[in-house]
Amino acid sequence: MTQERLHFGKEGEKAAVKFLKKQGYRIIEKNYRNKSGEIDIVAEQDQVLVFVEVKSRADGEYGDPLEAVTPHKQRKIGQVAKGFMTQHRITNRDCRFDVVGIKGDPDTPKTWQIELVPDAFRL
Repeated sequence: MTQERLHFGKEGEKAAVKFLKKQGYRIIEKNYRNKSGEIDIVAEQDQVLVFVEVKSRADGEYGDPLEAVTPHKQRKIGQVAKGFMTQHRITNRDCRFDVVGIKGDPDTPKTWQIELVPDAFRL
């Protein structure tokens, strides 16, 4: 992965955090990692624990960013989420998986299109 793509991905995550806060999400943790993988954002909205995957795309060459959250990726996110809940001793708590898709020119963040899909998938 090129440095430009990595930078765009990180900037996309920052934009997603700002966007989610405006939507009433309370950010708990960013880039949570465990042995199963990583979750971009762990947040809370209306008493629900929300695990958020962020996908950024500069153009249509690799498809729509929301399509990048494949069933395999969903299972991986679910494993990481279970690890987060175990580590933080969270039981009997409603949770869901949201996806944020970001499209646009990496050099002009003000023109990015941000799309939120709440409850994007279930496990």
